[in-house]
Amino acid sequence: MTFSITARCARTGALGAAISSSSPAVASRCAFVSPTAGAVCSQNVTDPRLGPRLLGLLELGTSAVEAIEQVASTEPNIEYRQLTAVAPDGEPAVHSGRNALGTYGAVVGEHCVAAGNLLASEGVLDAMVEAFDADDSAPLARRLLTAMTAALAAGGEEGPVHSAGVLVAHDAPWPVVDLRVDWTEGDPIAELVSLLDIWEPQQHDYVQRGLNPAAAPSFGVPGDQ
Repeated sequence: MTFSITARCARTGALGAAISSSSPAVASRCAFVSPTAGAVCSQNVTDPRLGPRLLGLLELGTSAVEAIEQVASTEPNIEYRQLTAVAPDGEPAVHSGRNALGTYGAVVGEHCVAAGNLLASEGVLDAMVEAFDADDSAPLARRLLTAMTAALAAGGEEGPVHSAGVLVAHDAPWPVVDLRVDWTEGDPIAELVSLLDIWEPQQHDYVQRGLNPAAAPSFGVPGDQ
């Protein structure tokens, strides 16, 4: 009941993940990023503790492959879990437990890994990686949502999705993109694209307000000098 893409931008060093599901608020418990360590997803009968554990291993310099292998070999109930990890360099990695739901799988690209369960078909994952790789000049958040849109066009889940989120870490100690649609009867990925359209032109200004407020632009609201 989930499909996701975890990735890095080889051009800028940004790290991020995007995810969608038929369940509510999927990004709040399944997607995790660190500006120095990497990006991970923990999905399918989710254990939200596994995301921070993977990031902690990546922070220590463990490769994505080694981090996934270590968690998969030591965590109870791992057969129910689907995990992805991308570090700032090296091969992306994935674990799909044998009790993952419905049609499930993963496709590992050079700089990304797409994974899902209860999919309409395995071709959904190929469509995600192909769409992500199509334009490496675009900002990472935009590439992630292009991949998610392609997944939905290729069939997405077996049923409708209701929530989605995108996270990107780059140039700040916090996620510079952290957008979510926690529930909608419409298309959460399209709504997320609309949110990104609003956020993207202001993203750098909000980073500046955190790091160097004296040099940051005004908010442009009444009373703001």
